[in-house]
Amino acid sequence: MQLPYSDTLEVQYLCRIFDNTSECYKFFWFQAIISKVLEGKACITYEELVDEMIADAWYMVVEYHLNLGPRDTLESLVHYLQKISQMKSSEKKENIITYLRECKEKEVIKRKRILTKNVPYRIQAPFMDKVKGKEWDVSESVLISKINQERRLMYYFDALNGMQTKIRLSSEWVTYIHLNQEIIKGWLQYNIIIYLQKRNPSVPGIADKLYPPQERKLEKVKKYWKLLLTIRPVHEIYGHVQLSDKDMSIDHFVPWSYVAHDEFWNLHPTTRSINSSKSNHLPDWNIYFPQLARLEYISYEMMWKYDAVYGEFEKCAKEHLNDNMVRKKIYQKGQDFISFANALEEILQPIYLSAKNCGFKGWIYKDVIEDHESNNSLLR
Repeated sequence: MQLPYSDTLEVQYLCRIFDNTSECYKFFWFQAIISKVLEGKACITYEELVDEMIADAWYMVVEYHLNLGPRDTLESLVHYLQKISQMKSSEKKENIITYLRECKEKEVIKRKRILTKNVPYRIQAPFMDKVKGKEWDVSESVLISKINQERRLMYYFDALNGMQTKIRLSSEWVTYIHLNQEIIKGWLQYNIIIYLQKRNPSVPGIADKLYPPQERKLEKVKKYWKLLLTIRPVHEIYGHVQLSDKDMSIDHFVPWSYVAHDEFWNLHPTTRSINSSKSNHLPDWNIYFPQLARLEYISYEMMWKYDAVYGEFEKCAKEHLNDNMVRKKIYQKGQDFISFANALEEILQPIYLSAKNCGFKGWIYKDVIEDHESNNSLLR
């Protein structure tokens, strides 16, 4: 993916800023610059940029459990901030920025400063091909002085002043960013995805995990389950609460934060409060999968018994069943419970275990471990 040509700017050097990237900082630093420029700023402090970097990384690290790099300072800082702040994994970005702006915790300040030691300078290395090797290994103040003597860079520095050090964007680059913002953001997103895929090879849906989680569109699935309620009582799987059409929420058994899809076989009804309590945790497999299998089998039986239910199932399938092989394996007609449960387990368990390996925490409703030996025996 190429950036738009310019008669006055050396865009070919900008295209190379991610050539040598062993850590994630360059992506987040550049993304923060783009965000601030599009807000109308051309003079930006280190503090503003680092706070933006942390807020942008927050969801990838806390909500989606992505690995940002080996011994990554930004990733460890995000984990530390979540621990001391108790902010939600889906916290609004403006709240994260406000917290960072007001936080005076010494360890946070120290770690934020570490993030500014190299990337503000080295990211422009492609523009300065005459500066090589040990010439970079000098103090920040000397490096700033040296960089400020270069020509045609994206930005230059005010005198070193800790986190209040400022970068000043060239007016030509500010204009270029505004004129080509959509292409630049697409190019940046593409490079971030490539970087993250290499470090998270078993994680699905990387492209959907660059930004805060959005509300899922599950109205067709909810309508399907509400129709079932008109035929027979339905109890959700975590607290055995009988569901009503006024208090129903659709849960992803393996959290959307990991699967990044809304496939029908991973969705089931629960109450709003229980769904909120579960959040993006993994329900205990031994306790809850047998119950999920029984609930889904009830749905399966009714789908083949009632034309109206089958009609709603087909409407869901157009949006929420995208693999014909999976559909045939789980939903083919004539299966008994054991066959159905085994088919569902074959599809769901590898994804569950992969999410567990990525750091998604286990969860039991109200921390009560129920006797589930009889449930397990049904699946043997």
